Amino acid sequence: MAAAARVTLADVYRAHERIMPYIHKTPVFTNATFDKLIGRNAFFKAENLQKTGSFKARGALNAVMSLRERNANAAGVVTHSTGNHGQALAWAAQTVGLKCAVIVPRDTPQVKKDAITSYGAELVLCEPTPQSRQETCQRVAEEQGLEFVPPFDHHDVIAGQGTIGMELLKQAPDLDAILVPVSGGGMASGIAIAAKAMKPDIKIYLVEAEGKMCEKSLRAGERLWPNPPQFVDTIADAIRTQQLGNMTWPILLKYAEKDVFTISDADMIKGMKFAFERMKLVIEAASGAAVVAAMSDKLAAMDKDMKNIGVILCGGNVDIDKLPWY
Repeated sequence: MAAAARVTLADVYRAHERIMPYIHKTPVFTNATFDKLIGRNAFFKAENLQKTGSFKARGALNAVMSLRERNANAAGVVTHSTGNHGQALAWAAQTVGLKCAVIVPRDTPQVKKDAITSYGAELVLCEPTPQSRQETCQRVAEEQGLEFVPPFDHHDVIAGQGTIGMELLKQAPDLDAILVPVSGGGMASGIAIAAKAMKPDIKIYLVEAEGKMCEKSLRAGERLWPNPPQFVDTIADAIRTQQLGNMTWPILLKYAEKDVFTISDADMIKGMKFAFERMKLVIEAASGAAVVAAMSDKLAAMDKDMKNIGVILCGGNVDIDKLPWY
């Protein structure tokens, strides 16, 4: 793993130069109906259209390419993932010609498991607990001599995810705030670092699933999560990690607003349906959480001068045979 040095805007720029030949510069969409509904201007950063179907391709590729630069003889990489990071790391490893193994919980959607193996990675199943994921990952890493690339607590992963914020502010420079779905916090941390460096007065709002407790922890200024780590019970498998990471927690404590948008499964579905029906965009439940956060009474009650809102559509890896409203 890369040294846990402070991630800077310069790291984000280097990551962008490194990965840009291989990833998509994703578009930003607007929707007049949505703007009228919320009384503000929303700018949707469509990472659901990114390579492998989620933002995770950015951080994974930056981490793998950085590893190759440091160690040309690296045997390969391994990670644990509910799907999106696993897909991304499998694709990134295939892109640079490295072996990859991915540990996933048994209950991971089949569409995500199939995608991981389609990129040539070895799929290893574990029990659906953080402890099982970590223990299985460590065993495979030791047995095969692979380097662990975690989903969020990694310098190069955070820097890679930060390229989203850098791109978004170039595409929509007048943003007043960004709504970011959060699990372990790699994307939110990267976006916060880049956006705050480029525009110090911008506000970064976290969007979480019910049971995550980010707002309580941020307001207390300390980690209030139970130990050992747990998963929250949500349809949004991409944001079910309850704790922020050891690296990401201090970044978000520094940069994120203390107001957090806590979204129920029912409301995530509402956000998904709006994107499907009105924007013609396929998004997963974690993205739906960000959409409905922008539609929420909580945002409506905030400063009316906050006119331009960025909304991160973090992924679109949906099992179309098991849509959550059926």
